[in-house]
Amino acid sequence: MTGDNTRKCAMITGASRGIGKATAEIFARHGYDLILTCSSSMDTLRSLADSLESLCGIHCLPVQADMGSEEDVLRLFSRTQRLDVLVNNAGTAHFSLLSQMSAQEWRRIMAVNLDSCFYTCRAAIPLMLKNHSGSIINISSVWGTQGASMEVAYSASKGGVNAFTKALAKELAPSRIQVNAIACGLIDTAMNSSLSPEDLAALTEEIPADRPGSPGEVAELVFQVAHAPSYMTGQIITIDGGWFT
Repeated sequence: MTGDNTRKCAMITGASRGIGKATAEIFARHGYDLILTCSSSMDTLRSLADSLESLCGIHCLPVQADMGSEEDVLRLFSRTQRLDVLVNNAGTAHFSLLSQMSAQEWRRIMAVNLDSCFYTCRAAIPLMLKNHSGSIINISSVWGTQGASMEVAYSASKGGVNAFTKALAKELAPSRIQVNAIACGLIDTAMNSSLSPEDLAALTEEIPADRPGSPGEVAELVFQVAHAPSYMTGQIITIDGGWFT
């Protein structure tokens, strides 16, 4: 990736919509060059990249990559020369009884939600070590600590992300690289669009804030965590409208 070497660079995976898109927008507004990925919606991602470059005067590289594929992630990082912030946002869900889930479906959830963090972090660490600083933010879920019926694989993958975050933070703290996770509650994204109006209403009744969160609210928190004091690392920060406090 070529750009202004005086500007910081953020990589945001799963950036064509929802939380990833909102996160790209806030980092662009603050002058970051961006590397944005998606698995399939390249027309949408290119349009976003063009818009951010025009509006914010930054350099933005859109890349189609399956973040659950080691080969795709290695190819992505072969084009990356500097990285200050990594936001692991790419994710997928699967709603079914565990007894009805295939091994292939299980492996896909783990690949996209958990293996991807291993692939990207492993590749990002040498780039961040060059600057003796960096911030890695993994987008997790309240189900990673609470567990959700009919979403055993998703819950297990996000629980893995939380443990991964805490362990890697300890490993990288001496190098001044922060590793934190944001555990999202019910957020108004496409991932939750499959919920029936009745199910959505029932969930909303359980939330003290009496509404789902917005992608923009999560993006604001991502940006704040990326700029938190370096002593803040290894944290699983929940944004859920008071749901599980």
